[in-house]
Amino acid sequence: MAKLSPRAPRAPSKVGPAFSFHGRGDLGRETKPLVQGHAAGSPSPNSMLRVLLSAQASSARLSGLLLLPPVQPYCLGPNKWGDRPPGGAPHAGPVQGLQRLLEQARSPGELLRWLGQNPTKVRAHHYPVALRRLGQLLGSQPRPPPVEQATLQDLSQLIIRNCPSFDIHTIHVCLHLAVLLGLPPLTLSSSGFPSDGPLVCALEQEQRFRLPPKPPPPLQPVLRGGLRLEAALSCPRFQRHPQHHLIRSLAEARPEELTPHVMVLLAQHLARHRLREPQLLEAIAHFLVAQEAQLNSKVVQKLVLPFGRLNYLPLEEQFMPCLERILAREAGVAPLATVNILMSLCQLRCLPFRALHFVFSPGFISHISGTPHALIVRRYLSLLDTAVELELPGYRGPRLPRRQQVPIFPQPLITDRARCKYSHKDIVAEGLRQLLGEEKYRQDLTVPPGYCTDFLLCVSSSGAVLPVRTQDPFLPYPPRSCPYTTRDPAQRVVLMLRERWHFCRDGRVLLGSRALRERHLGLMGYQLLPLPFEELESQRGLPQLKSYLRQKLQALGLRWGPEGG
Repeated sequence: MAKLSPRAPRAPSKVGPAFSFHGRGDLGRETKPLVQGHAAGSPSPNSMLRVLLSAQASSARLSGLLLLPPVQPYCLGPNKWGDRPPGGAPHAGPVQGLQRLLEQARSPGELLRWLGQNPTKVRAHHYPVALRRLGQLLGSQPRPPPVEQATLQDLSQLIIRNCPSFDIHTIHVCLHLAVLLGLPPLTLSSSGFPSDGPLVCALEQEQRFRLPPKPPPPLQPVLRGGLRLEAALSCPRFQRHPQHHLIRSLAEARPEELTPHVMVLLAQHLARHRLREPQLLEAIAHFLVAQEAQLNSKVVQKLVLPFGRLNYLPLEEQFMPCLERILAREAGVAPLATVNILMSLCQLRCLPFRALHFVFSPGFISHISGTPHALIVRRYLSLLDTAVELELPGYRGPRLPRRQQVPIFPQPLITDRARCKYSHKDIVAEGLRQLLGEEKYRQDLTVPPGYCTDFLLCVSSSGAVLPVRTQDPFLPYPPRSCPYTTRDPAQRVVLMLRERWHFCRDGRVLLGSRALRERHLGLMGYQLLPLPFEELESQRGLPQLKSYLRQKLQALGLRWGPEGG
């Protein structure tokens, strides 16, 4: 999903930010240079991950990393920070002018000079501005300005001296920014703001002083290593506002530092947010292979979920052999988990014959018929049977009996129904109505064996678009071995909307379920005409969209009568 971000603030300078904060919904979302810089960094876990995995990590440090309130984007004025002069009136122009100077500083030394030379104008909210600007400067591309150790130490000492006068929100934000400045690719841990350095420690101490005392918690076992990380990733606030740089850094952790539940949480996070992160997906695959003997099929189904959803086949050579061994070992123990694993492998076009023999056997089908999840299993088995029919001509094992088959996807998918107000379907339907006439297309028609189509046209051998009511809109399923011939055979053209949420977050790779649907419709004989979201979003109004659709249809050699409307 796409989350709507608030109006972008005015950029303070021409230097691209190393990290930015977009309203209340994000805690430190990196821009692309950050990701590239991290990928090229040291192979050891970054400082945030080390803190979480450390047995000595304090609860204040954990709170400083994961539970901080989001930073306001360039809205650090006095009214946001409770820093008003006596009488409650807002600060005068010189204070706001200093904020602009800090936002436009061209070097760390200039930041220190503006803060040190204007003691009467400096307010608490200026220090987060300076820290954020420092991060922008040090992460600027292609070449950050030189940094002197003494400058960073002086800036750190300046904040330490003044932090007793900060309010709790200012302390929170300064602590968060200081921690970020110690993470790759800024790599200041060896220069000025290490995660256990004086600045972070001083801010943590002030934070502890300001927070109200809490009653002592009941005695609990000490969380160490992966268990601490598991607890952090399970907290609701992290799930709502995930730290993406922490997520990526987990790919570099050693398998023994992580628990199966941690890896399940990460796999679910990637699948839920459509994040196709090869480094982390490979780490999950390696973890699955390394921990094969300790994992049951109910855990494995969750670990393989992002691979199918994100249409990513890992490079790990033992990935498929490992899954085949797990399926052979546990197929009869957890039927739903077994079918879920096969569904992910179906999206990857990697179905193992031995597992198919088992799930299509009369004993397995009889066993699942009396279970609460019988309908969903039958639907998945129907999809697997379709994949066998269309994609595995060499398979000679048992198949799903016809009486057990049900429509695969009898209606639009949940994500499409949930995002219908953002979809281009209505305006495309209106464009087709005015262009062809409403009798020459069908919308949301489900074709055998159960795939829902966006728009379907029937076309004669000469390219004329035919009224749908005069034709059978369905192609035979299973496909006949000989071409279906009549005196005037009609082609079926399916217009496929490719909305933004049909892709992984990078916008280039179709999600596994979408790629599977298009692949199967094409194998059944339907001619596909994709309508990518980039092209649809570039059309300004219905007249442009009609012209776009006309060009698309004519490129296929289609023709029709005068436009309606």
